[in-house]
Amino acid sequence: MAKHILTDATLRNAKPASKDRRLNDGSGLYLLIKPNGAMWWRFDYSIDGKRKTLSLGVYPTTGLADARRKAEDARVSVANGQDPSDKRKEVKVARQLAAENEKRLESGLPIIDSFEYVAREWHEKFKAKWTEDHARRLLTRLEHDVFPFLGKRPIDQIDALELLEVMQRMEARGVIDTTHRALQNCGQIFRYGVLTRRCARDPSSDLRGALSPIRKRHHASITDPKQIAGLLRAIDDYQGSFISKCALQFSALTFCRPGEIRHAEWSEIDLAVKQWRIPPEKMKMRLQHIVPLATQTVNVLSELQPLTGSGKYLFPSERSTARPMSENTVNAALRRMGYTKEEMTAHGFRSMASTRLNEMHFNRDHIERQLAHSEANDVRAAYNYAEYLPERTKMMQAWADQLDELRSGAQVIPFRKQQ
Repeated sequence: MAKHILTDATLRNAKPASKDRRLNDGSGLYLLIKPNGAMWWRFDYSIDGKRKTLSLGVYPTTGLADARRKAEDARVSVANGQDPSDKRKEVKVARQLAAENEKRLESGLPIIDSFEYVAREWHEKFKAKWTEDHARRLLTRLEHDVFPFLGKRPIDQIDALELLEVMQRMEARGVIDTTHRALQNCGQIFRYGVLTRRCARDPSSDLRGALSPIRKRHHASITDPKQIAGLLRAIDDYQGSFISKCALQFSALTFCRPGEIRHAEWSEIDLAVKQWRIPPEKMKMRLQHIVPLATQTVNVLSELQPLTGSGKYLFPSERSTARPMSENTVNAALRRMGYTKEEMTAHGFRSMASTRLNEMHFNRDHIERQLAHSEANDVRAAYNYAEYLPERTKMMQAWADQLDELRSGAQVIPFRKQQ
């Protein structure tokens, strides 16, 4: 217990001098009286071998009893190895943070260092590396399934059990694949939080094996030559939108991923050179990809160009030419043609081409390169986007010719009744 010297009467009668004057109360506490009459409580202490002074308030606003209480709190902090100056700064920062968060909540923004705050910061930082579609789907997934339950929680307070409960809520809806993706995204956000010192660890790592396994999906595809012939004739006879019809034809001829086709831009197409150069940010593997255009493909685009060539996208949305067509457009067209999702999908054109080209005895490496499948050596892949280009150009023309032969020469199968 500190031995006190000062009394209230002493303080009331204290007068300034020509120089700074101290009235000591003992154990480091004193009243500093300035020549202008201002009086400040001060507390001197030592920590880690350094001499420091802590301001405790202005007299008489801060009275003797209050100053002694503050000094005693500071002594306890020093005894526990904590610098009271640091503690005061932490309190100040916490108050400022609370005030800022109150303003953010009033404005509908996530509070600082909450899960949603860190997640949106992470998304903004890395979205340039993703396709526009991927970035949009990822954020929508978080907004729909994760933020409502974890968004306002401080990221450093979320544990594995709390995260699991959110994932199980998704599992209960039967969206197993989406649940695994959401958990993966949460892990990426937590690891970003660790790197930026917002949390100590990634709790998603404790949930390995906790979710129902993903059932491997195969994109339905038609690979039998006679059935391919029927599909091609059904596309030619398609009664829906001309843009959708061209998208179907383009999908069959180029067998690129549906997202790559939806986002294809006229600026990427060179009809004279007969190439479509897809920039890396649009590719699943984040590498530039060249698609040689067969004569038949150029013909499709030449017919399409008067309709959409003045805009950005080859296949724009019906509602706005500033946006690409919906990801469901090609699948919806296939359903209208009478093909169920168990028979044929937009992604199925890739399997169709891969199967037939292998059966036509084209070099497997040429086929895989044209499919833009992952390359084991990332450096090699980055520099070899034009690898086998002459061979692939011949292959793409042969593929287009094969489709023409099937369309006209295969045994006729009745068209599906279009709906």
